[in-house]
Formats: sequence, structure tokens, C-alpha cells
Amino acid sequence: MERPRIVVTLSNPERAADPAVARLKNDRYREAVERAGGEPFPVDDATVPDTLRSALDTMNGLVITGGADLDPALYGEAPDGARDLDPGRDAVDLAAFQAAGAQAVPILGICRGMQVINAFSGGTLLQHVEGHESVPYPLGPGSVHALRIAPGSRLSSLIGGEEVLEVNTYHHQAVSPDRLAPGLRPSAFSDQEPMELVEALEARDPNRWLLGIQCHPERTESSPLVLERLWTAFVAAAREHRSRAAVERA
Repeated sequence: MERPRIVVTLSNPERAADPAVARLKNDRYREAVERAGGEPFPVDDATVPDTLRSALDTMNGLVITGGADLDPALYGEAPDGARDLDPGRDAVDLAAFQAAGAQAVPILGICRGMQVINAFSGGTLLQHVEGHESVPYPLGPGSVHALRIAPGSRLSSLIGGEEVLEVNTYHHQAVSPDRLAPGLRPSAFSDQEPMELVEALEARDPNRWLLGIQCHPERTESSPLVLERLWTAFVAAAREHRSRAAVERA
């Protein structure tokens, strides 16, 4: 069976302080999509505009990955803790998110990607929180914390009703409950100090496959095995979307 085409938005490694590490991080996302049965189509701010446009027009699913902080201007705030902004990446993510929304393809956001989903859906971000960063990947074992899954959420159903998972944490920005976009609902929380944070979110519309998670499930050495189901479910949703679209075109 032909694999569904998954656009994966990435940070341009040539703009990174260590391009080799940046490429390694990017590879982990592509590998996760491939393991789940998808065909990754990576794009970044160096992708030729015509190629990017064609990829977005023909995608069956979208993964928005981790990376630098989103420019606070995109959610109507002045800088207050945001750092290492990447305007090129912001532009690619915005174009991809809008195209995916227009076509109603499944969207999965990882770390920054979860924050992008919230900001581009009308929410805002905490620009800095303490206690959630780790030693930079992959220099050493990352920090972990408990992830409390919201009962009845899409995430809960995808991972078999697990109530608490231990997950990695590599972020310094976050979504708090009061900053969640109106069309989204929380599907997991962290109770780590100094406050409760939304660590996964999803569309309130049960017919819309849109899910973001703050941890990095593509980093399998520090993720619970059950989170592989997240990738599998996402790719399955992309395959289903492709089949429905084919029927509608026929």
C-alpha cells in the first residue's frame, strides 16, 4: 500500500550553531514517520517556494516539529523571555498550518509544534518557565517528569487509557490553561512547579484530527513505548484522509 505523504516542517540545519546536531534532531522526526508507515516530505526555509507549495497542496498529513521560539509578535505580544527566534521557520510553519487547516488534513505538533498550533489557533504562550529544560539533546540523559493524561481525551484513547506517563522535557516555553486557544482543549498536564501546564492539546471538534504534545516522542530512548501509538494513529488518520479525498475527487 502506498504510504501517505507527510509534510514535516523542520528547522534549517545550516542556520544552527551545530548543523550536525540539527540534522540528527531532524532525522528523528523523519524516522518516526517512517516507522509508523508514512512517507516524510521534509521542508524548511530553504525549500524552493514552488516545491513547498506543491508539497502543501498534496500532503496527507502535517507534522510541525520542535525548534526555536515562536516570535511573540505572531500572537500579539512583546518579547518577554522568548529567545533565539527563527523568522524563516515561523513563515514555513504558518504556511503549512494554514494549508493543512484549509484541507482538513491531520496535524501533529511536537514541542514547538504544539505551541505553534496553540498560537496560530488564537492562543498565547508563556514565554519562559523554569524547571522544564534539559541538557541539550543529545549530550546527555534528558530530564523527565510525569505527564497526567486527561480522561476522555483523544490522546487517552490513542494510548489505551494510560493515566500517567513519564516523559522527557526539553522546553522553556509553555501553554498554560488560561492561554489555551478557544477551539482547543487540554489532553495532558504537567503538575511540575511552578504551575500546572498544558502538555498536550487537541481540537475540541471530535471530527478534526489535530493534536499537539510538548514532549519529544520521536526521541525513543527517553520516551515510553506507548507513545509510538501516537505516530501510528497520526499516520493512519493521514491515510484515511487521503482515501476520503480520493473518493470525493472521483
